[in-house]
Amino acid sequence: MQSEQADRAEPQVIGVIGDLVDDVVVRLGGPINLASDTTSVIRRRRGGSGANVAAAVVAAGGAARFIGQVGDDQGGHALVAALQQAGVETNVRTRGRTGTVVVLVAENGERTMLTDRGACADLTDPDPSWLDGLAALHVPLYSLITEPMATTAATLVGWAHDRGLFVTVDASSVGAIEEHGVGATSELIRAQAADVLFCNADEAATLEPVGPLEGLAASVIVKRGAGVATLLRTHTDAAMVAAEQIADVHDTTGAGDAFAAGYLVALLHGDDSVGALTNAHRAAAAAIRVASAQTSA
Repeated sequence: MQSEQADRAEPQVIGVIGDLVDDVVVRLGGPINLASDTTSVIRRRRGGSGANVAAAVVAAGGAARFIGQVGDDQGGHALVAALQQAGVETNVRTRGRTGTVVVLVAENGERTMLTDRGACADLTDPDPSWLDGLAALHVPLYSLITEPMATTAATLVGWAHDRGLFVTVDASSVGAIEEHGVGATSELIRAQAADVLFCNADEAATLEPVGPLEGLAASVIVKRGAGVATLLRTHTDAAMVAAEQIADVHDTTGAGDAFAAGYLVALLHGDDSVGALTNAHRAAAAAIRVASAQTSA
């Protein structure tokens, strides 16, 4: 009976502070014809790195709480409802105007994003109760570089450390790093004292010139798309795990967010680094399949 009860134990809750926006996904039929028409497939869906991670945590079998702000408008309320329908607990303020991200998806699945965060970056007055019951807190870099949300996110990270929560940061994008300044971003990430920093190969290459990646967090995971993800440093071991190979990739949107979610769910479940990285790749592959199917439909 005790074993059955343990198997049915509620998953540990992962908190995510970040963006919840309306994604307009444009799959380009070819090169953009400037000043003319370009045949495309266009779809709308719930987006935002933070919201994507929270939803992916639930999809991977975990429990998630999303912390953020959306506009007090029809679009914002619909986005919150969609996130709740995905099984995510929401702690969302509604003020201002809901943000929109236009995602341009090339024929090879790579994407370029045109970002208008709207009310997302305006989250203020953090409440310690937002962290009640959490085992971990995940923070995209987007949440740390634009005020006033940056102060809110950094405050929550500090409180999370005080409570002994597992803290992770995602480097988010080369554009965000360069806009904030590579040196300033490096110092900002280091100041969070994260247990794990997630970055892709391009983000890693952007950050490395100002100092070793290993100094930015207790563990640093470098993702290489369809290649091998590398755990550069951890207190106990090191690992390299190859990604799942996927056919017919049309859209990689959300894959990095799902990777972080899969890693956290497995690690909090008690998996070692190899198991957690394997689950991260599995979650990323699932996200790519779903996004590719939606974009090509």
